[in-house]
Amino acid sequence: MNRRYVFAAVAAACALATMPTAAVEPPKDASATARQLVRWATENGDHQGLPFAVIDKPAARIHVFSAQGQWLGSSPVLLGAALGDRSAPDIGQRPLSQIRPEERTTPAGRFVTEPGRNLRGEDIVWIDYESAVSLHRVRSVRASERRHQRLRSQGVGDKRISYGCVNAPEGFYNQFIAPLFGQSPGVVYVLPDTEDFATIFEAASTYP
Repeated sequence: MNRRYVFAAVAAACALATMPTAAVEPPKDASATARQLVRWATENGDHQGLPFAVIDKPAARIHVFSAQGQWLGSSPVLLGAALGDRSAPDIGQRPLSQIRPEERTTPAGRFVTEPGRNLRGEDIVWIDYESAVSLHRVRSVRASERRHQRLRSQGVGDKRISYGCVNAPEGFYNQFIAPLFGQSPGVVYVLPDTEDFATIFEAASTYP
């Protein structure tokens, strides 16, 4: 059976069996936009009873929530080197050497995730399989990129380095990402950095 059909079926079953989650309190250091999205997603049950995360690209942070809407933890993340909220056509079929600098974006939107493996056999979480965008532990591609140092930096601009994938600290990934999203589907909301919030999340943009 096609794996995309399986994941869609699981998500649909959760939606049918789950009532909207009670309102939760997002972390106090989250941006106003991230907090608004969390209120909308939980109070309307948009996450379909699945664990979910909000990736705030303008702040270069991820906030993780349980299936019941409980906030579990937040962390800085590394993102695509280029600003932009869409993936280039056919980017998932191209080798990295053929991806131009301006195409190295982390797409914005709502994604149903699925567990996966990279070419090294390491566990990852697919955010957008067709565009080859995943959430994974930070790994040094080249020493000159200083990815681990960038994660510790206070500068948001330092977090823009990947080809589009989201890199999380290894400890945070092992504690919060792998157990929740590495075994079954989840939902990831990625906030835009160039387009209006209302363009990507129309319903949430009008939520109080």
